[in-house]
Parts: sequence; structure tokens; C-alpha cells
Amino acid sequence: MLIYLDRVWNEVGTKITATGRSLTRADLHHAIMEGAVERVRPKMMTVVAIMAGLIPILWSTSAGSEIMQRIGVPMIGGMVSSTLLTLIVTPAIYGLVKGWGPASNAAAVRSESVAGQLAAE
Repeated sequence: MLIYLDRVWNEVGTKITATGRSLTRADLHHAIMEGAVERVRPKMMTVVAIMAGLIPILWSTSAGSEIMQRIGVPMIGGMVSSTLLTLIVTPAIYGLVKGWGPASNAAAVRSESVAGQLAAE
């Protein structure tokens, strides 16, 4: 997930600095949304394939199924928690860490208007 987020954040940063304006938190939010969307499909395909393989283990009633169910249940729980971590928690923490630097939109607009006023004087 971090590779996707970093790649999009670097692309957004390159485009915005080429236009001459500074990065804002809105730009960061846009980059996080775009990078996270690229990761949803591969992650969900992996999780669904693994869970589809584990569900028959949970439904079986043959010999040894009690032991296999005890192995399968934590694996399904791990897949669910891994999905939540990858798709929700990681982008949120990325936004908090990278968000320390860029100014908010209001601060960026104020600084640009002050700079314009100073240049006019």
C-alpha cells in the first residue's frame, strides 16, 4: 500500500510544484484516495480467493474437521484484519505522517493572497 501511496503522492507533488503552487492537505487527500483505490482490487481478489479456499474447511464434518476448523478460523480472522489494516488504517496513518508538512487549503490561500499583496506594494 505504501508503494502505491508514495508513487501517487510523488506524481501529485511533481505536477503541483511544476505549476508553481505549494502542496496542501487537499492535495495529500486526493493522492491518498487515488493511491488507495489502485490497491483495493488486488487486495480484495487475494482475500476472496483465500477465504473461498478456507470456507469449505469450516463447513466440513468429516474426520479431522474439528482440528482444521481451529486452524481455519484464525486464518479468516487474519485475512479480515489484514484487509482492514491495509485499506483503512495504513492510508489514515500515511495521511497523518505526510500531513505534518503541507498547509491546509485556507492557510495556503491566505499565504498566496498575502504574497500577492506584498508583491503589489
